[in-house]
Amino acid sequence: MSVRDFIKNSVLNSDTYLQVDVWKMALSLFTALVLGILIFLVYKKFYSGVVFSKSFAVTLIGMCVLTCMVTLAISTNIVISLGMVGALSIVRFRTAVKDPLDLFYLFWSITGGITAGAGMYALTLIASIIVIIMLAIFYSKPSKGNVYIAVIHYEGTETGDEIIRAFGKNKHFIKSRTMRGDITEMAVEVFCKDQNLVFEERIRDIPKVKDITLIQYNGEYNG
Repeated sequence: MSVRDFIKNSVLNSDTYLQVDVWKMALSLFTALVLGILIFLVYKKFYSGVVFSKSFAVTLIGMCVLTCMVTLAISTNIVISLGMVGALSIVRFRTAVKDPLDLFYLFWSITGGITAGAGMYALTLIASIIVIIMLAIFYSKPSKGNVYIAVIHYEGTETGDEIIRAFGKNKHFIKSRTMRGDITEMAVEVFCKDQNLVFEERIRDIPKVKDITLIQYNGEYNG
């Protein structure tokens, strides 16, 4: 059968989807559901952000199943596939993704749904195992320390030098320094290997220091 005949038959016989094996569709959707749940559990296990978003995690499951459904639909009839492409082309997603790793989970969910819908169950399983192993290797290592942002308000130029000396052997980097009249605000990034925050007490005891605020930073640290 030529490509022209295939397109002609697909357009004329719009009920081609009735010939699709219902059990195969059910198996594909069930595989996508299981994969989505697996992605949900992996995302919850290796999440290292500040606030865990359950809605985003559940979206990963739904994304996998819906992508599988779309793949099953467009694989049965060229008319449906063209209509689906046209419908999806007008959809715009404007939700900001704060963590770049979230894009990885979204893409995993989408590609997993596609392979499940295409009946490539072995590829879906093998790829998922490889991804989980990769995450286990690079994200299961315990943290060797904590990173803090210290915001300090003080008076006088010499006080700033005393504050820097008070950090001692802790790795620290001055991020910003803002002067408002006699008051100077300084933000310093500090790396601590343990929970011993002795430098905080030393800075607080400096006479012209007004206050000090420590904010734990949960992002990546390259020191």
